[in-house]
Amino acid sequence: MALPRTPGASPNMPHLVILYTPQLDAETDMGALCRKLADTMLAARDDAGQAVFPTGGVRVLAYPAAHSAVADGRRDYAFAYLNLRMARGRPSLVQRRVGEALSATARAHFAPLLEKRYIGITLQIDEGPEVYDSKNSTIHPLFKKD
Repeated sequence: MALPRTPGASPNMPHLVILYTPQLDAETDMGALCRKLADTMLAARDDAGQAVFPTGGVRVLAYPAAHSAVADGRRDYAFAYLNLRMARGRPSLVQRRVGEALSATARAHFAPLLEKRYIGITLQIDEGPEVYDSKNSTIHPLFKKD
């Protein structure tokens, strides 16, 4: 049986990408962080109580850097850069609330490390405009009610 496809799927693509220094893999569960951040995105609501992001569009991906240099290199510094890319159209207040919620989730996850090591954590949110945007998804139809 062929899975249904939704050309042009959702204009609301919320993709959160985490780039981090590789020593964090031994010190924290990055997969758990991905799940917590995805759940935070799924819980986000606008002023009307509607979901800010479509369930089928939420993606959180984490990548350890193959190579990195942080600060002066004199200590074992760690770093995590979180970048949420979303399509245009959400009010700035909603964007700020999403950013604050994601930042709180990341801080809570990294709290044990913040107590014992040098680590920097940055979260940035980017919004369109895209110069080209193509989507092909068999995931969105699963959550059509979003």
